[in-house]
Amino acid sequence: MRKNEAEELINQLSEERKEVMQQLRKVIVKNLPKGFEEGINYGMISYFVPHSIYPKGYKCDPSLPLPFVSIASQKNFIALYHMGIYANPALLDWFVKEYALTVQGKIDMGKSCIRFKKIEKIPFDLIGQLMSKMTADEWIKCYENNFLKS
Repeated sequence: MRKNEAEELINQLSEERKEVMQQLRKVIVKNLPKGFEEGINYGMISYFVPHSIYPKGYKCDPSLPLPFVSIASQKNFIALYHMGIYANPALLDWFVKEYALTVQGKIDMGKSCIRFKKIEKIPFDLIGQLMSKMTADEWIKCYENNFLKS
């Protein structure tokens, strides 16, 4: 990745979205265990296991590194895509429980996508905790157990 690709993507946003995405990126980078790298995948700021650690890459497109987390400013919300939540029920349960204790209102999420329609309700500290819960090696094992079954 060119050093400033994530910043270039963020700088294209409105001032309000720019500030939130910068804060989200900062909390992810601060709490993400070693072994993950930042880059752009599918037009989003992404954190992944690089080919140097996991040469097989992503099963859907082996030329891409193994995805873990992505963030995006969508039309009506900020999205956090976390593959570990999708693949690890215990991690999902922990996050949903902690979210309910941290944020008023119902969580808006899909399989791996957490949607934040009200940016003032983004639980940055909780997201930081979530980022620290799975190492790159743990993610590789989880990925292979859940997505590479024959």
